[in-house]
Amino acid sequence: MDEENTSFLGRGWSFPPRFNGRFSRLEMVTVEDEVRESLYIILSTVPGERVTNPAFGCRIYDLIWNPIDKANIMLMEEVIRAAVFRYEPRVDLEEVHIDTDDDNGTVYIHLDYTIRKVNVRTNIVYPFYKLEGTDIVEV
Repeated sequence: MDEENTSFLGRGWSFPPRFNGRFSRLEMVTVEDEVRESLYIILSTVPGERVTNPAFGCRIYDLIWNPIDKANIMLMEEVIRAAVFRYEPRVDLEEVHIDTDDDNGTVYIHLDYTIRKVNVRTNIVYPFYKLEGTDIVEV
């Protein structure tokens, strides 16, 4: 949808706040983008990381290093559901699904959700890289 057709849906600040171009205006995003950014922030924040809100975040980091078996995947999905339910009231979480790629050490978190305000169903895939930033080299 173009900006003219989505103006009734509302707009908000991007997060983290970004300024664009020559006029140093605050970048604005649609409700869908706000929610997507919020979900990424929830999934990428370790509880205790934010001094003013130490409970904020997702406990996925407590579980991601455990062996990836059926029981652990179910626990990770439940932890994600709880975090989204608590910190993103604008959505109804329809499904959480976790896939793994053992070859490159990636865990893919699939979220299907409906944004209540605009009744739009959408999804995100959050890649969690277990090997990124390490010196692990295959020999």
